[in-house]
Order: sequence, then C-alpha cells, then structure tokens
Amino acid sequence: MITRRAFLPSSAAVLGAVRAATAPAADFTLGVASYSLRKFTRPQAIEIIKKLGVRHVCIKEFHLRYADPPEARAAGRREFEEAGLVIVGGGTIYMLKDDDADIRFYFDYARDCGMPLMVIGATRENLPRIERFVREYNIKVAVHNHGPEDKHFPTPDSALEVIRGMDPRVGLCVDVGHTARMGVDPVESILRAGSRVLDVHIKDLRDPKKRGSDCPVGEGVLPIVGIFRALRKINYRGGVNLEYEIEADDPFLGMAKSFAYMRGVLAALSG
Repeated sequence: MITRRAFLPSSAAVLGAVRAATAPAADFTLGVASYSLRKFTRPQAIEIIKKLGVRHVCIKEFHLRYADPPEARAAGRREFEEAGLVIVGGGTIYMLKDDDADIRFYFDYARDCGMPLMVIGATRENLPRIERFVREYNIKVAVHNHGPEDKHFPTPDSALEVIRGMDPRVGLCVDVGHTARMGVDPVESILRAGSRVLDVHIKDLRDPKKRGSDCPVGEGVLPIVGIFRALRKINYRGGVNLEYEIEADDPFLGMAKSFAYMRGVLAALSG
C-alpha cells in the first residue's frame, strides 16, 4: 500500500509498464495535476511524480501555499525544478471576487511559483478584470468547468461564449470528466474551442451519469482516443494533466495504470 507515511511501488509490473510505454509525444505533454496527490506532502508528491516517469506538473495549493511569503513560494518552486520537474501551471485557483487587490494576489502567487498558466475558477462578471491582469503579468488563465455543481461555468462552452474576443491568453481548461457529466461530448467541446484550449484535465468515468464513478484512465467509458485525436486536430501544444480524484490515500497504482494507457494511445496514434 502507498500511504502518506510511506511510499513504495505498489506493483513492479505496472511501474515497468509505465516506463516501457513512454511514447514520443511531440504534440502535447502528459502531466500530473497535483490535486491527485493532495494527501501527500510536497516532497512526497515530487517523489511520486518522478516514480511515475512524468516530468510535467500543474501544482495545487496543497503543495505551494497561498499563505506562504514570496521567498517560501520561490523555495518551493525550486524543489520541483531541482527534481527535474517542469511547472506547467497551477490550480484550480479560485478568483471569484471582482476586485483588483484579490486578483493581483493570485497573479503575484503564480509569478512567485513560476506558473506560466493558472487554471482558474472565475465568474462572468470578473473575467474582463482578470483579462487586464493577464496582459500585465503575461500569465495565461484557463477557465475550468466543474459540471452540474458549477453555477458559473458547468461546461467549456459556457465559458467559451464569455471569453470570445478576449486576449488569446485567456482560454479554457477542459475537464473531460465534468464535461461528460453534463451530457456534453468532450471531443466536440475541444473541437469547438480550438485554440482557446490552454489546458486539459484528463480522467475517466465508469458512468458519466453517476458522480464519483471515477476510475483509472482506460477503464471507463470516456472517449480517450477521440479526445487525443481532437487535441491533435486543433494542434494543441499544452498539457494533458491527470487529475486522479479517487483513492486519495493510495493513488499510485491507478495513476500508473492511467499513464500506461495514455502513453499506449499516444504511441498508437504516432505509429
């Protein structure tokens, strides 16, 4: 068992498959949304990501705290970088106030942490204000859709209609699981959004109509191959970050299976 207290490979066979299945992915990158490792400390999370054979990480606040002073944020950033990991973004970061000081706080946080992109929760009212900070800081924002429980942006299309015409650095984080839970095809959502897709949270579900039916990628019903094909069709060059929401105390085996499957898909598409 992999717990917060000790990290040991759950399955040598699966770990071997993860490493063996690494495919050259010249288009988009596979990474970890560190929310998947929310029960682990920053050093533990870094070690697990390395064991998975992954280099790219989108950091959740569990592993770089908002409350930390700038120098502590910078030190945390260095821990990731010195481990050979590439910080592709942070989030989800909720900016729900239509207030300059509040929004600036999170852009300062992202800058200190070396995040080129923030996956954000936002509102229709404050997105124009957020856009101004995108231009000032040159940090991208990707609006995350959260499904039926999200009163602001339940689907990618609901955010897309607001950001059309905004700076191209304002885009979407398409969460394929939450999209499917709305009865919306994530493949079609990606194709409609095109260049506005700046980030992707990848996961799989056994039953899109049932909340909490998450499973390792490849064991559910989401069209993972179609999603990857759609990303290639729109010439996507960002991150596809695994957000593994189940088995929080012991996620390694499910995450390893997910990466092995996704790398296999990429190898097949490349072959």
